[in-house]
Amino acid sequence: MRVGRIACVTGAAIANAGFRRGQHRNFCILLANTPRPLDWNSRHLHAAINAAGVGLWWWNVESDEMAMDERSYALWDMHGGSAATFNDLSAKIHPKDLDRVRAAFAETRAIAGPYEIDFRILSGDDIRWVSARGKGNDADIQHNVMRGIFLDVTGRKQAEEANQLLAGEMSHRVKNLLLVASQLAQITSRSATTTAQMAQDLSKRLTALGRAHDLVRPKGGRPVEAALLGDLISVLLQAYDETDGSSGRIRVSVPRMDIGEGAATALALVVHELATNSLKYGALSAERGTLHIGCTASGDEVVVVWTERGGPAVVPPSTATGFGSELIRRSMAHQLGGSIAFDWAPDGLIVTLQMRRDRLSA
Repeated sequence: MRVGRIACVTGAAIANAGFRRGQHRNFCILLANTPRPLDWNSRHLHAAINAAGVGLWWWNVESDEMAMDERSYALWDMHGGSAATFNDLSAKIHPKDLDRVRAAFAETRAIAGPYEIDFRILSGDDIRWVSARGKGNDADIQHNVMRGIFLDVTGRKQAEEANQLLAGEMSHRVKNLLLVASQLAQITSRSATTTAQMAQDLSKRLTALGRAHDLVRPKGGRPVEAALLGDLISVLLQAYDETDGSSGRIRVSVPRMDIGEGAATALALVVHELATNSLKYGALSAERGTLHIGCTASGDEVVVVWTERGGPAVVPPSTATGFGSELIRRSMAHQLGGSIAFDWAPDGLIVTLQMRRDRLSA
């Protein structure tokens, strides 16, 4: 039964409040059920701290001695209750963040009001993100001791990194799609004699790209049935062939094998990236350039070889790999369990894709 506060209300006050005769009893009940102000005690405080996942710490700014509660010791992978200094904690801070954290903690005494810093620590075999928060400028300091909290923000940081990667990937894909559309318009104009023919041919090539995506996307909520590896590559590259396959400029020689939805999406990304680069710099940028895709399968390994001939002179990249190259390497390693290797041969680029057969069918 809830205990509330009791208020004495005069008849005049009830009348002034607009209550009719007989309603004052309900009004008194309403007052009686009004909760009291929250009465905090140590048990309530500890329950709130545990629910929020907060770790407590204090730091003696003169002796450099630090102490933490059990949650903080566990977060830093240290023995609970042991005396520690900031130097002891520094050994756990990620080397790339150490100087920044040292400078930030040294500056806390000059910062007016609350401060917050996020950094990485080495906790056992894991790398975790920690947010240290407190008050600077000696606010509320007693006996040279500053107090604050640690929060494990690893999940938030991982989500932020994933969002940044996704944003970068989406930006890269959009740029590639615009570039592909531009290059397809250029190669279409080579053989088109009228604007109507060019529009028709360009539409066919863009439609071919759409069909390739249809092979690997679910429809109506139903899972995609396994596609054939050769069909996927052929449909993807059809959009880049200005002769619609009549000249044999792009040849695909792949044994019959299934490819699952997840692997098809990853491989489609890789093929698009290679074809886009070929349009910009390689064999597909030249009228007489050719592209051959071959494949061999042995045991649990599938090897696809991408061979370009007849394009401009090959110049190996002189700078670090860009986002596109990193993206396809990651797709090959994480989703297809394989690798990608580039051979910048003088007469044409050769790319070797190695994949696991079980990953290909997933």
